[in-house]
Amino acid sequence: MRLVFAGTPTVALPSLDLLVSSTHDVVAVLTRPDAPAGRGRRSRANPVAERARELGIEVLAPAGARDPQLRADLERIAPVCVPVVAYGALVPPDLLDLPRHGWVNLHFSLLPAWRGAAPVQHAVLHGDEITGASTFRLEAGLDTGPVYGVATERIRPHDTSGALLERLAESGAALLLATLDGIESGECRPVPQPTVGVSLAPKLRVDDVRVDWTAPAIRVDRLVRAAAPAPGAWTTFRERRLKVGPVLPGAVQSETVRLDPGVVEVAGAVVLVGTGDVAVRLTGVQPEGKGPMDAAAWARGARLDPGERLG
Repeated sequence: MRLVFAGTPTVALPSLDLLVSSTHDVVAVLTRPDAPAGRGRRSRANPVAERARELGIEVLAPAGARDPQLRADLERIAPVCVPVVAYGALVPPDLLDLPRHGWVNLHFSLLPAWRGAAPVQHAVLHGDEITGASTFRLEAGLDTGPVYGVATERIRPHDTSGALLERLAESGAALLLATLDGIESGECRPVPQPTVGVSLAPKLRVDDVRVDWTAPAIRVDRLVRAAAPAPGAWTTFRERRLKVGPVLPGAVQSETVRLDPGVVEVAGAVVLVGTGDVAVRLTGVQPEGKGPMDAAAWARGARLDPGERLG
């Protein structure tokens, strides 16, 4: 099929690469425009735009999906289908039916669970044991369209959102290709989503990932893993922000150690922090204005007073 691929971040690259190597014809990519990045805030292309230019594929980067030029470009290119992986902008209704087979989105959850911008983060945060990826046809609602197929993935005990998303990007790419193959052959037809089991996954804001040390250790661990690598769980120390993670619940016999919430105790290379039940081992931190560092090295440099606490 003649395709325009819509995507922006690194997580979309496995799908783009697999589609380019397939029998389908990726004639253009639709992506977000160049944006300032890095310390110098210089404008740079996003990962999908960079890869497309390396491959000699036309890049469409309108300021927004409602830009009239986008419709003109899609009418000129005439794709049969537009596969979507983390494009980053809402597609207006008047464009959804422009390709004969519509826009097919790869979403990193088992729909109707975790509709929204941060499905992987919410799956980790809420302690799900199984998650996955779904392909569905875009419609006006938020991730409400009929589903073509799913792929499941077990969430491992120490998974961060970043690690889990890397695996889902690979398995999801294979699912997306299989879906497009099935659409082309006529063997793959979408099925409406169930009306039960719906949950929402809004983007995690910085304020959402401040650690509450009065919570049980398991909830602290899930929050820290869900927020990694971004936006990064944080607390305060001596009235300054301190990013934390990862933490290890029950590590080094800390299941028998109980400290008041937020209290830090150091024993050699082990840094323990009290929670609402058992202490957790703190393995890494990032002080405000500095780079990431080992928690034990941070504790030595901070010269902690007895009973000092985080938060």
